[in-house]
Amino acid sequence: MTELLQNLPSQPLSQPPAWLIQAVRKHAPQLPGNYAAALLWYRGIQNPEAIPGFLNPKLYQPASPWEFGQEMHRATDRIQQAINSNEKVAIWGDFDADGITSTSVLWDGLGEFFAQNDQLTYYIPNRLTESHGLNIPGIDKLHESGISLIITCDTGSTNIAEIEYATSLNIDTIITDHHTLPDDRPPATAIINPRYFPANHQLFNLSGVAVAYKLIEALYHTLPDIPQRPLTDLLELVAIGLIADLVQLTGDSRYLAQIGIEQLQKQIKNPTRPGVAKLLDLCKRTGDRPTDISFGIGPRINAVSRIQGDAKFCVELLTSRDKKRCEELANLTEIANTRRKSLQKDVAKDAAEKLAKLDLSTTSVIVLSDPQWPVGVLGLVAGQIAQEYGRPVILFCTEGSEKINPSLAETQVIDSLNPDLATVSPSKSQNPKAPIARGSARSANQIDLYQLVKDQAHLLDRFGGHPFAAGLSLPVENIPIFTDAVNQQLRQQYSTDSLTAAPVQADLKITVAELGKELFQELKLLEPCGMGNPAPKLLIENCWFQNIKNKNIQDLKGNQVKYIKTSFEVWDESSDRGFPGIWWGHYRDEVPQGRCDATVELDFNTYTSDYEVRLISVQESRDEKQVNPQTKIDWIVDWRNRNNDEELLAASRNLGSQMLAENPDYLEIADRENSIILKECPASWDELRIWFRKAQQTKQKLAIAYSLPPPLPPQQICQQLIGIAKYLSRTNKPVTRHQLTQKLGIGDTALRWGFTTLKNLGFQVNYRDRAFHITRQPETTEKGEKISKALFSSPSTQFDEPNFPPAVGFVAQFLAAVSEEQFRRKYFCEVPLSTIVSIARETVVQEDYTENFF
Repeated sequence: MTELLQNLPSQPLSQPPAWLIQAVRKHAPQLPGNYAAALLWYRGIQNPEAIPGFLNPKLYQPASPWEFGQEMHRATDRIQQAINSNEKVAIWGDFDADGITSTSVLWDGLGEFFAQNDQLTYYIPNRLTESHGLNIPGIDKLHESGISLIITCDTGSTNIAEIEYATSLNIDTIITDHHTLPDDRPPATAIINPRYFPANHQLFNLSGVAVAYKLIEALYHTLPDIPQRPLTDLLELVAIGLIADLVQLTGDSRYLAQIGIEQLQKQIKNPTRPGVAKLLDLCKRTGDRPTDISFGIGPRINAVSRIQGDAKFCVELLTSRDKKRCEELANLTEIANTRRKSLQKDVAKDAAEKLAKLDLSTTSVIVLSDPQWPVGVLGLVAGQIAQEYGRPVILFCTEGSEKINPSLAETQVIDSLNPDLATVSPSKSQNPKAPIARGSARSANQIDLYQLVKDQAHLLDRFGGHPFAAGLSLPVENIPIFTDAVNQQLRQQYSTDSLTAAPVQADLKITVAELGKELFQELKLLEPCGMGNPAPKLLIENCWFQNIKNKNIQDLKGNQVKYIKTSFEVWDESSDRGFPGIWWGHYRDEVPQGRCDATVELDFNTYTSDYEVRLISVQESRDEKQVNPQTKIDWIVDWRNRNNDEELLAASRNLGSQMLAENPDYLEIADRENSIILKECPASWDELRIWFRKAQQTKQKLAIAYSLPPPLPPQQICQQLIGIAKYLSRTNKPVTRHQLTQKLGIGDTALRWGFTTLKNLGFQVNYRDRAFHITRQPETTEKGEKISKALFSSPSTQFDEPNFPPAVGFVAQFLAAVSEEQFRRKYFCEVPLSTIVSIARETVVQEDYTENFF
């Protein structure tokens, strides 16, 4: 193995420590352990005490549900009150796989304490007519049926207005969710959300279903004599939701996925959940692999809401013990998934035709629309195009003219990929009767898509998302303006030449002769793979393909679906026989005829009982291969949250550096030949990447030495901004961007919204001579002064009253931007060093590739 890895094009990959190889062999004595140990080591899993629990869930110590503290106690107390008073309780879920499994866990778990259907019911919003989150019409329906307690799952954290409405109807609310928290605690009886924990807490990355499971676990501890079924009966549902939702599988998330998969594979021989067993049968899987969920069960559950909107029956599918009924329902999910594949193929074809008419040399963001495109598959197709073209993609359906049934909170956070997100309430269309287009957006090349869309909030009806994905709607008439705006904004940050498809990074270089059971079993030690621990990608150099075949997939009735796969054998000089493989969604004509380099993932086909590879990408053979050499990042030093400059100075001497303690600049350089000290907390990965590149280019160490100052309430910062503006307008003094951001403790995005707010409050902001000049218009309106006075007089002023002018929307935007930056800075003060190192490695490898390739 050492020789194999030392052939990589950049610095050689040394052997992992002997103790780590021994630890792997102790867990799997029948395997060499070298490959798994190397992957563990270079993915930052290097703590000797953590390795056993990572490999073997029996050796992992999960967190207690009481880690959630008083919130969990409030939740269990309120549920006990409902049990004792025979109250009617409703579960409010969501329509994706995490939301459906969350609802199912609560349905079965709470069903041990309440009579299902009589005392307990559930509500799943319709994807196509209601969208995510709580809404007023749904709450009204529950109120009419006598519900006095709503327990949400995978949703609810941002639905402050809806919770207040429910409270006005004497309905209490318990929130179980994992999405980003608002600044103000929702007025719920209890809110169980792992986002209250620091980013390195073992519960931080729980998905919605895992949070719901923790609530049931707490009830089992509180009332141990009531449940008739063991808590472990819920674990297969937890595994399905965790893996399908693409959360980072670390800490308890990984542990629950591991033990959940152990339960899931029992469904084949002992189907305690006939619906789950039938889903595994339909997708020809055995349930022992995370890919059985991510490529099998998960897409089938998600397809139901994508195609027909209403996914309520999926809860019955996962929880019913009626085999015949479950088989009927499972077949419906299969039909929906088949339809989804066909629609996805049709939309992808239409989009390709529209793409052919675009000049990509002048297009930074691909924005396409069509009145016939089904909304449910737009995100899937946008992701495909973004991956292929290396730039953000936004697809709209322009057919409908009615708005989604709105929740009073403007948006529901779409959060399954990354902790760096928040939502903003965008400005409303000036024409309430304007036709509304609904769309999905996906990013590429680490471009912050959420920020890109958020900066155009004044053109949108509503939106929510995170740096990699977003959902949005806007008046159809605004699409051309929106397209120009996002392209212009991105062009200022990137050249179109740099927006290319990101190369697939391989983890290991192997030969065809090494493919097979032993390598598969060793790589399987890292499972379950997912966000933060991706499935290992293998590079096969100088290979070729034979026995290439493709065919359209057939549905249950034998009808062909417009979705294809290509089968093949991959060969190289190391073996006298080929190795089988498949390439999903590609035709045989796309397979190279000559020799090439192929990146693959090794898999086991339970249907054919054969090992096979899944082709990820192919490229012409080159002398310089784009392989991730697992670049060693040893130049980042973690000095975060030091108490004072003296402590930093003492730490810097360990590097042989001397800190310039009196330098107030954003970047302090201590011993310019040795280290860079970063003292201001970033608000995005893009900001950190600047310093990663600088450290690499100058061959210096990078010490991340920032701390989180006590955050001021956003409204107080707004007060300070207005006060500064009044002072500057009286004194005619200029001010620099740096002075304002330092004084207010905000970043450039919040400052832009601050300037917009000032302009709508009667100020003029002009930029000249490298400084801003703020003046007060003599004709300042009475309403603008009213807002200013209201802001100073009461920190709790709410700007949604009808007597306030539209300028309040910009005040709200500014407050939301400040809150988001504060959340992001808190995250970057707490995110584990291993995550920072991982992002640095990706950045460095990408830079090396760009330099070599272009």
